[in-house]
Amino acid sequence: MPSLPRPLRRGARARADGVARPAEPETPNVEQLEAAGLRWINIERPRPVDRVWLEERYDFHPLDYEDVFSRNQRPKVDEYEDYLFVVLHFPRYDKRLGRLNAAELDVFVGPDFVITLPNEPLQPLSYLFDRAESDEHLREQLFSKGAGFLLYKIVDDCVDASFPMLAKMGNKLERIEDDIFEGRSAEIVRDISDVKQEIINFRKIVRPQRQALKDLERHKRYIPEDLDVYFDDINDASERVWDMLENFKEVVEGLESTNESVLSHRTNDVLRVLTAFSVMILPLTLIASIWGMNVGVPGEADTTAFWLILGVMVVALSAMAYWFRRRGFL
Repeated sequence: MPSLPRPLRRGARARADGVARPAEPETPNVEQLEAAGLRWINIERPRPVDRVWLEERYDFHPLDYEDVFSRNQRPKVDEYEDYLFVVLHFPRYDKRLGRLNAAELDVFVGPDFVITLPNEPLQPLSYLFDRAESDEHLREQLFSKGAGFLLYKIVDDCVDASFPMLAKMGNKLERIEDDIFEGRSAEIVRDISDVKQEIINFRKIVRPQRQALKDLERHKRYIPEDLDVYFDDINDASERVWDMLENFKEVVEGLESTNESVLSHRTNDVLRVLTAFSVMILPLTLIASIWGMNVGVPGEADTTAFWLILGVMVVALSAMAYWFRRRGFL
């Protein structure tokens, strides 16, 4: 088993006068709330100094600490003798990259504590913590029902935050559908690709979490019996999210197919017109070629013959244009 990281030794740094002085130690980024005998500790983007702070106060399994500070952990629920360790993933829009990414939320749940460790800022989690910090009545309401209810509120708010994202995704699909039939098929190919990628990323986040939420419902150590229905509600919300993603997947695939059909139909229209013009010009080219040969032809050097041939070409062109139009080729 790998050894736990040791607290880093702080080196000395030089002052302007050349005299070395010790560097200031890092401060743990720990936020705490306490009420009704329950403590909520929130550590956003945990660092090694935060791990040292936790190890000094809580005897969690070393593998759990490794999971917190490692990347790409799958959603799961691990049950220990005196606490639960929960790993969940939630979608988070990264404005810097312009795409949806998975934000990992690690949670330790015990009889008198809930410790949340998001590896990226989660807006619903931060909002709930700030509200509980500023509103004493809300804090008492959340904490008085125990660690299980507080865990429910945290997970429920994070799951519900997916619905506004899905609503925006649905609006994008509606705009794309309107643009397809307004003649902007060529311009929205990239828009369809972007929305399709968002749906794929969203599904990659939600798919493995469905089983973790079902496992969370089955672990009832810190969840009173009257709260069973609450965790069942989280599973229902998760299934609604998945159903919407399945629907969006079918819609975007249908829009992509429709857009390709529109583009193909437009290309066929262009080719049909060009082909019709080519066929109309062909007999005129034949007539001009025959009377342009360097051999003697009827009417040679006769002005009347020139106008007669030109009239025949105009009549042939008009007749073919009329026929093609009657047949719907033009």
